[in-house]
Amino acid sequence: MRTSTRVAGVLAGLALTFTLGGALAAPAAQADIPACVQMAGQAGAGGSAGDAVTAACSRGVSGDLQGCVTGLTAAGVPGGAANGACRMAAHEPR
Repeated sequence: MRTSTRVAGVLAGLALTFTLGGALAAPAAQADIPACVQMAGQAGAGGSAGDAVTAACSRGVSGDLQGCVTGLTAAGVPGGAANGACRMAAHEPR
């Protein structure tokens, strides 16, 4: 095997290693809190409920869907819309 072919193979292997290693070490995508807040706002949560809506959507991110729905309905979001917004909070942003 020629030296130049060996060097090219080693460089390609290193590039692949760094590429895959970077992909594995990359942080997970954040959940979609802004989409949850926007959906809750469109469904009826008033401007004064902004902090409560954000806090409720944050609960949805951590997997506490019931706590998220309870918080959104307390902020004035109808039940079906609150459920949808909380489910949206748990998904990756698009």
